[in-house]
Amino acid sequence: MSTGDPLRLLRLTTAQPDFEQALGALRVQAELQQAEVQHAVQEILDAVRREGDEALLAYTRRFDGWATGATAADLQIPPAELAAARDRIAPELCEALESAADRLREYAARQRLESWRYTDRLGNVLGQEVRPLDRVGIYAPGGKAAYPSSVLMNVIPAQVAGVPEIILCVPTPEGRRSDLVLAAAAIVGVEQVFAVGGAQAVAALAYGTDTIPRVDKIVGPGNRFVATAKRLVFGQVGIDMIAGPSEILIICDGQTDPDWIALDLFSQAEHDEDAQSVLISPDRAFLDRVADRIAVLLPDQPRQTIIARALSRRGAFIETRDLDEAAEIANRLAPEHLELSVEDPESLLPSIRHAGAIFMGRYTPEAVGDYCAGPNHVLPTAGTARFFSPLGVYDFQKRSSIIQCGPQGGAVLGRLAATLATGEGFAAHAGSAVARTGL
Repeated sequence: MSTGDPLRLLRLTTAQPDFEQALGALRVQAELQQAEVQHAVQEILDAVRREGDEALLAYTRRFDGWATGATAADLQIPPAELAAARDRIAPELCEALESAADRLREYAARQRLESWRYTDRLGNVLGQEVRPLDRVGIYAPGGKAAYPSSVLMNVIPAQVAGVPEIILCVPTPEGRRSDLVLAAAAIVGVEQVFAVGGAQAVAALAYGTDTIPRVDKIVGPGNRFVATAKRLVFGQVGIDMIAGPSEILIICDGQTDPDWIALDLFSQAEHDEDAQSVLISPDRAFLDRVADRIAVLLPDQPRQTIIARALSRRGAFIETRDLDEAAEIANRLAPEHLELSVEDPESLLPSIRHAGAIFMGRYTPEAVGDYCAGPNHVLPTAGTARFFSPLGVYDFQKRSSIIQCGPQGGAVLGRLAATLATGEGFAAHAGSAVARTGL
């Protein structure tokens, strides 16, 4: 433990006897499983489904502090207000949002799936038809902070996919509307924007009300109530993923400036007290130096209280035997953001199997991925990078299989299908399969 570490950051080494138990404790035990959260969210979903706008307004007054005189008409933010917000923000902020949007669109264009077909040796035409979803709902969080970047990250891939109708929901605590968020909506050209957040927004998007139309899929991050609501409405609508607290894991060989690493750890810890920042290195002295620099740099951080709580509660420094062992631990944690702050990240990359986004080398801070690099910042958390991928254009497209048989090819497939159907005991299947063959 470094003497300059007032936070008493958790320090682990793979050589300690109880390392496996300690590593297991680092894994997220999602609050989504708490019975009281699920019960409260289910009540909200049921009420909005039954009562529509009336319930939506009641919860918005209760949770966002809206005035009692608010009506359903107040839920929608008109396009003129979005344009006005764009004009109000500082020119450099507007330019930055536009530049980030251009980069995101350029990257997303490379993800778009295209329809395809081929003719097999029997003359049958097979393929896949790709179509955009009809209508999607996007949730842009706004409880503890405003996230215009989330507007860009969620809307742009939907637009590139060709989704014709996009519904955006943004919380407005105490009725305050973020000019940055509204400006971002104006920049990407979203016109249907609603001032509603929380589980009630998810319910409105999933079931529809007189004011907010029902969508086919809901995407976007949120707090545990939003995430629980998304999980509970899945099946009624599609969802992208169930996001948890933000995470960063850094593997460092000990040669990067310790100030850079400390600030990178801060960058995710400042989101909220449940965020997780982990540093792994085979260099014990380097871990000490980073701990010392955290103590020096933390008092100058505007969100130092949140950072300190997050690092104390869920942060960790892990000493490994070598970088290969560090990569294996990273795979077990499957972090949302993974920095490979090493001399040769390409040589370490083949060892990485599970991570939402991978930041290569010493000069690639995770923060550029949050805003403007190009790839999406909506990423799997809580170890779900083992089976989830970043949000992308493909999340807003669906695929239909194409099968077209000719007389001869259909006869061959019909006989094959009939044999298999008979083996399964489905006579009607077999009869249908060979009806066109003359057998």
